[in-house]
Amino acid sequence: MNDFKITTRDDAAASIPRVLRVSAALSWRLLVVVGALYVVGLAVGQIYVVVIPVAIALLLSALLAPIVSWLARRGVPRAVATAMVLIGGLAVVGGVLTFVINAFIEGFPDLQRQVVASLNQLKNSLAQGPLHINEEQIGHYLTQAQDWLAANQAALTSGALSTAGTFGNFLTGLVLALFTLIYFLHDGRGVWLFVTKLAPKHVRHRVDVAGCRGFASLVGFVRATALVAVVDALGIGTGLMILGVPLAIPLAALVFLGGFVPIVGAVASGAVAVLVALVTKGWIVALIVVGIVLAVQQIEGNVLQPLILGRAVQIHALGVVLAISIGMVVSGIVGALLAVPLVAVLNSAIRSLVEVEEPAEPPEPADRAEAEPPPDETPDEKTPTGSTSNSEV
Repeated sequence: MNDFKITTRDDAAASIPRVLRVSAALSWRLLVVVGALYVVGLAVGQIYVVVIPVAIALLLSALLAPIVSWLARRGVPRAVATAMVLIGGLAVVGGVLTFVINAFIEGFPDLQRQVVASLNQLKNSLAQGPLHINEEQIGHYLTQAQDWLAANQAALTSGALSTAGTFGNFLTGLVLALFTLIYFLHDGRGVWLFVTKLAPKHVRHRVDVAGCRGFASLVGFVRATALVAVVDALGIGTGLMILGVPLAIPLAALVFLGGFVPIVGAVASGAVAVLVALVTKGWIVALIVVGIVLAVQQIEGNVLQPLILGRAVQIHALGVVLAISIGMVVSGIVGALLAVPLVAVLNSAIRSLVEVEEPAEPPEPADRAEAEPPPDETPDEKTPTGSTSNSEV
């Protein structure tokens, strides 16, 4: 019977190939991580009205907090510095929006006339072209469009009501983002130290360092993105003004805002500029605008992104594209806007947590280092009485 006894060598776990054991271990851990992320996503989806304003306030604080800290280091009380920066930022944003809206209002009549002229030209081209679509057929298509609008009036009305509810949520989120931004600017360090108390005491220091590095990466991302957006807006806006495209300044502002959504925002805003040029100036000017947009985006992608944004977030371009795509699928435009900064913060924080922390040697006091002469100059002073120095040995 002893010959048939099951020994430790015949254990089932030891008989399974190592590749299968490692794959199974990785699989169940991956399932746990995916399940945790799914639960977190469900929780965030329930309170997105709170999460999104806080995230936007964090992005704005990454842009404005260095200015507040700079003023505080020069003797300005932090509350006064926060008020100055916040009021100044709101004044700048309000001034830019007012300028863009006024420019749009002033340029809209000219745009309307050019659009009407382009539509008439298109109508003549359709009538005289190979399709031979006359005015009666065009009027028939317009009548069908009006009938469709009348048939779907209830759906459009309900959509307008849901838009009104969304606008109410927008106002609520705007107020929440403003108050959160005030607290982040005034006492952001205190808020973060309170959050670190949720971690065990023996790892709070590492969590604190990881959070600081993540926020530093966020600051670099916001600065680099703003600089890239300014360059895109200046390049494309200057080209539109030279070509005489209407609403060049509002379109440049749209390019600037689209620059905060990497890759996708630049393509979308550039497409709008090309469409306006096509409708108002014809296909030749539209092709020139396409060339300008492509040239500016090539400079951005090949020069500015690697030099500025790449150093700030340290993420490969493929990772940026995948993050934007996943964010857009999950949360639309807001997800595309917040995906890259979230990945940048997590990248820096996780790298800081997993790296091996070497024990730091206590620094030698500067006054003591200067007071003591080098060992080779006065060896007798460092050798105790009655003992033998190393040089004598």
